[in-house]
Amino acid sequence: MRKRGWTGRDFRKLAVKTPRSSPHALPPMKVQTLFLSWQTRKPNYWWFPVGKMDIVHESDARTWYRFRYTRGAKRAQDQARFPLLVEFPKLDRSYEFGELFPVFQNRVTRPTRPDFSDYVRSLGLTESADAFDILSVSGGRRVTDPYGVFPKLAKDDDGSFACRFFLYGSQHLPPQAQERIKKLQEGEALHMGMELTNQPNGLALQIQTEDHRMIGWAPRYLIAELAATAADSCEYSARVLRNNFQHPNTAFPGIVGPFVNRQILIEMRGRWDDYEPMSGEELQPLAD
Repeated sequence: MRKRGWTGRDFRKLAVKTPRSSPHALPPMKVQTLFLSWQTRKPNYWWFPVGKMDIVHESDARTWYRFRYTRGAKRAQDQARFPLLVEFPKLDRSYEFGELFPVFQNRVTRPTRPDFSDYVRSLGLTESADAFDILSVSGGRRVTDPYGVFPKLAKDDDGSFACRFFLYGSQHLPPQAQERIKKLQEGEALHMGMELTNQPNGLALQIQTEDHRMIGWAPRYLIAELAATAADSCEYSARVLRNNFQHPNTAFPGIVGPFVNRQILIEMRGRWDDYEPMSGEELQPLAD
């Protein structure tokens, strides 16, 4: 018998807050975190981090998922009339589920697709990549809605961190810049700098080549992190990890968004000795 799809009513029945007596209260073995972002349409293109999803791997090998709105969602409501998701109708509630929530699952290309192998290679991943790996790199963007996904940055014991993301906004650059982008070599070093007068965003994180060609921007979730540490003399490095223009067999399923923003995969590295990443107010959950 074919399994029917979830409805908003079905999901609300299952996404109940876990009682204190639940085994979920045990100390988790590992927690992975993704954030959900929301962006308004023209003319403002306001961007807000609106949700936090934890993937909790218990010590007994069980995995469960928790979603909570963040303080960014409250600001998005006040400033831009952010509509709460059907799956999560209460702003101050914690939602827990034994499977990946549909709003995230629908942004992951299924391994059964014939082009899945090419797709994960375009992300710099292997076929063993899971949903967290894929969403952390792809950004989960779709052409059909205004949501995106980004990972929580985590430091190693020595304060170092690394993240991967796709170059954004190159479609707005002149043809000469776009030709330079197509010629980027994998492993080529890049420079990053804060752009103080970006329109319409205000701050933006600009990316340039070593020969001083501006080629685009980094994702918006990185802006607050680098701005918060601007006075700390932190060192960052970036390089081209993969240029999908040079891999003609790479597939770009429509689920990942416009092709133009899924071509140049960048790896950024840095070190924060005294700064705790992703600790800004807008990323804090509204529910316990």
